[in-house]
Amino acid sequence: MSSRDPNLECEHGADAAPYALGALENAEAYREHLLTCASCRAEVAELQFVADTLPASVPPMLAPPEMSERILATVRSEAELLKAAGSESDEPVKQRGRWRSPRVSFLGAGLAIAATVIVAVAIAVNVHSSAHQRVTSAQVAPGMHGTEASLRQSGGRAELVVSGMPQPPLGHVYEVWLAGASTPPRPTNALFGVTNSGRASVSVPGNLHGVKEVLVTSEPRGGSLHPTSPAVIRVTL
Repeated sequence: MSSRDPNLECEHGADAAPYALGALENAEAYREHLLTCASCRAEVAELQFVADTLPASVPPMLAPPEMSERILATVRSEAELLKAAGSESDEPVKQRGRWRSPRVSFLGAGLAIAATVIVAVAIAVNVHSSAHQRVTSAQVAPGMHGTEASLRQSGGRAELVVSGMPQPPLGHVYEVWLAGASTPPRPTNALFGVTNSGRASVSVPGNLHGVKEVLVTSEPRGGSLHPTSPAVIRVTL
């Protein structure tokens, strides 16, 4: 249970869980809110740590072919249902306010974490064949002794896997950035911590088309809109 004073909690604290899971519609607006709200920053940091460390807590394994086929059959079935229902059936319901997520109870936050557990299991099962996975080793800052990192790309998704990484400084988290050949790093909502053994597995949001570098910096809790420290991890694509 959180140790924060309930009287200091923000009315937008309910958006922390969907933000940590990458499911908040207007994440950029909430990111700006985080810059001025210590309560929400702390909430995001706690939830993000759980979301990022769960995938690393179970050993990866390849799913049997029959499981992969069942999953693909379900996807095809859902696609046919959406097609039959019309082009607007899968559009999100429009709601008022700056962010999509309504004010939810602690039960809603619990369900969001449960969804993260399901995602973690899916990652562990690894339904994609490893033969189609592209692994790019990362450059690690000289001071990060014993740290190893790599970017794994498969099926249009990218995942940053680190080991032996030190904990971020007190009051900070690690933040993932994407940079183009001639554009400065742009922030993502991928904020993470590491386990006691220095491990983490972080989904890199967005499409990496046109991205030349994936960077990691240490930033204040809640993340930053611009890097405030040198990159500790750099993956060149």
